[in-house]
Amino acid sequence: MKIAFYAVLSLFVLTATACGGGGSSGGSSSASADLATTFAITSQATFSVEEGSTAVGTVTTNAAAGSAVSYSLSGDDAEQFSISSDGVLTFAVAPDYEAPTTGSGGNDYSIVVTATSGASSASRTITISVTDDGLYSDADYTPNVFADRSNFENLCGAPRTGVDSDGQPYPDQQGSFAEENAWLRSMSNDLYLWYDEIEDVNPNDYGSSAAEVQDYFGLLKTFATSPSGNDKDKFHFSEDTEVWNSYASSGVQAGYGMQWELVRTSPPREILVAYTQPNSPATQLTEPIARGAKVISVDGVDVANGSDIAKLNAGLFPSDVGSQHTFEVMDLGASTTRSVTLTSAEVTIDPVQHVKVIETDAGKVGYFMFTNFIATAEKELYEAVETLSAGNVTDLVIDLRYNGGGYLAIASQLSYMIAGATKTSGATFEATQFNDKHPSVNPVTGQALQPTPFYNQTVGFSSLSSGLNLPTLDLERVFVLAGPSTCSASEAVINGLRGIDVEVIQIGDTTCGKPYGFYGMENCGTTYFTIQFRGVNAKGFGDYSDGFSPTNLSPIEGVQVPGCTANDDFTAALGDPSEEMLATALSYRTSQTCPEASASGLGIFATQRNLKPFATGSKALAPPNKPGRILGLPQ
Repeated sequence: MKIAFYAVLSLFVLTATACGGGGSSGGSSSASADLATTFAITSQATFSVEEGSTAVGTVTTNAAAGSAVSYSLSGDDAEQFSISSDGVLTFAVAPDYEAPTTGSGGNDYSIVVTATSGASSASRTITISVTDDGLYSDADYTPNVFADRSNFENLCGAPRTGVDSDGQPYPDQQGSFAEENAWLRSMSNDLYLWYDEIEDVNPNDYGSSAAEVQDYFGLLKTFATSPSGNDKDKFHFSEDTEVWNSYASSGVQAGYGMQWELVRTSPPREILVAYTQPNSPATQLTEPIARGAKVISVDGVDVANGSDIAKLNAGLFPSDVGSQHTFEVMDLGASTTRSVTLTSAEVTIDPVQHVKVIETDAGKVGYFMFTNFIATAEKELYEAVETLSAGNVTDLVIDLRYNGGGYLAIASQLSYMIAGATKTSGATFEATQFNDKHPSVNPVTGQALQPTPFYNQTVGFSSLSSGLNLPTLDLERVFVLAGPSTCSASEAVINGLRGIDVEVIQIGDTTCGKPYGFYGMENCGTTYFTIQFRGVNAKGFGDYSDGFSPTNLSPIEGVQVPGCTANDDFTAALGDPSEEMLATALSYRTSQTCPEASASGLGIFATQRNLKPFATGSKALAPPNKPGRILGLPQ
């Protein structure tokens, strides 16, 4: 950004002439002097104009109100300006500070304005100085040279006004969308794990709108692939800051309280309900919607083959509270459909559900479904483990099939509660590695890089006070139900426990493959998530970008983990011992062999929050898994 220092030299030339009437030369001189005092240009002689603005100012005279005054321009830069009959002076073309159109004066323009009223006229030299508007321009961009992002922070193309949800004024200042891009460019170059694989693109090329800012952010990543041919970076996304903060801190989001399962995403499409949230629109009906229900139509549009994609998207994925839509559904086991009308509401996520002790001939087995490593999960996990500990369970099945990640510290807490104090004492849960620009200091927090330990106390994420000792199960092994939406912090639990030789037995399918994390980086009302670090366990292992796979999966897709392939079984409730994934875990626990999986097949896991809506064409796109882990503790 250029900061210009300039001096304005103001020239004053005031003349007056009179026409008509004879007289002596002395009389003429006296009349001229009198006219000079009675008719004059009274407006300022210097004007300052910010680049991009055509308005200069208004030239005024001391002529009596209603007198006819005309104006003309002359001088070096007269062709750059125009003046109206009422003295409004404007640039003919908006000036550019970086490319002034004046000759030798740079950003100082000089013209002579002449005002005429009847037989009298007056002239004045006017100087117009153009100032830098501070906005990012092509002259500010040098390929592969990056200014500190603080130069562009909170300079917004459409700044917010008012206060945020905490009552604090927004920090936004008037800037430009190009400056938002410049902030993204500098931030990515500093923090992105693979910064040297980003192709440098001029921020001005995508600086016309908020939509172009999103397009530009989509370019600030690597487009390389993993050894399996998958995208190396599958987790590059952004979210409205208020929406994200509400979700991450309290688990509140707009919706119906249902997670969709996309069995088929192109015609004939098939959509099922994977699970629901308590106290949500879906479960507060007289006949609540439950797992396994099939969506037949949305607002009259056939789900399987309907062509009105916009109406399907609007109904399935409401973006706002108060959006009302009608669904035709076929409940599990029903022979007829029913129509239900749902109004989207603020739904509070219940991250830990179905906590239970399962009695078996080989002892008691604990089970719970865990869907989100959000702040409120700290208390719910604490209470779940207390319940299972009191139930004297000898084994544990954690259902992470729908868990896309969240706070890494909560992943550490959960792992500690599984393994106990002896196995975790002095051990590293995960060591964090940023790019080579930041070998020893966390570039976001400014703190020295230290391995994340197995946290043995509450840290203040939830309503529990910090410093409470966590309950433990002290297990030698754990069964994890997993699939394509088991991601990030969920995988960190698998990797962290394997690092201290707790046996992890995986039931289901290959996990998503995200040994990476990020901090949400906020600017101008959007929070950006771009891969900033990788994590390795106590054994230094963290190379699972293609996920973890049960050993009997053929072909093996990711890192092999003992366990069995099993399908997500929508004919049974979650936590039901007959549900295929849980049943497989219970069977393997006693036989150490894998039963044959059913032919139902796994679908694509997708939540209302992270599911990419149907494409405008005939096919739907597989959704990216958006939630990711956020390293660190509350500040």
